[in-house]
Amino acid sequence: MNYTSATPRETVYLLSPEQIAGPYFRNPKLIRRNISEGQDGIPLVMRLAIVDSMTGEPVNGALVDIWHCNARGSYSGWSRINPDLEVDAGHIGAIARTDDDTYLRGGQFSDNKGMVRFTTIYPGFYAGRALHIHVAVRITGGNNYLEERHVAWVGQLYFPEVATRSVLSAKEYKGRSVSPLSNEQDHFYENMGGDASTLAVHSIGRDTTEDGFFAHTTIGIDTFAVSTQIRPEDFDKYTV
Repeated sequence: MNYTSATPRETVYLLSPEQIAGPYFRNPKLIRRNISEGQDGIPLVMRLAIVDSMTGEPVNGALVDIWHCNARGSYSGWSRINPDLEVDAGHIGAIARTDDDTYLRGGQFSDNKGMVRFTTIYPGFYAGRALHIHVAVRITGGNNYLEERHVAWVGQLYFPEVATRSVLSAKEYKGRSVSPLSNEQDHFYENMGGDASTLAVHSIGRDTTEDGFFAHTTIGIDTFAVSTQIRPEDFDKYTV
């Protein structure tokens, strides 16, 4: 089933809107496609195309990091934070880490078509937010790529409401004391270009969502930009 609008979008490579990195950014230096680490949830296969917003050409060799919460709303590194209570969604380093877990985090290098692919689970939610996945794109050079700090773009990717409703009815996501915000209720979605950051989502199975989803989008970046959302000095913070 296709959960995306039936009206096709014209292919125009504009600069994708940036959004905050939030307090749960880490730099675990994990280059891997499958980031699930056995976490329970509905499978999600995600493909991102990274393009140069100035030329429309694919960006080859960019390091694309993603991170998101599990089905119950917890982030690795902060697994002991209660996801049913709202926290300060501010800057990197605002919340002390509670553990060294690394589930649902990882990076891939874009290929010569600008593509990266991840295998993960459909994220859950935590209090005060809609469902989303964080993304950071680093421009790399030389051999010491895992130490690269040139972050060109930081954003969040959102999900169509119809797909999300079907996922939240699954047993792995049910039984919470709070409800997620809709996209339109989410402050960051509404005020930081969330509509332009919504994934196209398709169910993999013909008659059920249990087989999982395929999601994709194109991210337009300025390869010469230096993001203010993850700065070079943020990599030195004790929480990272």
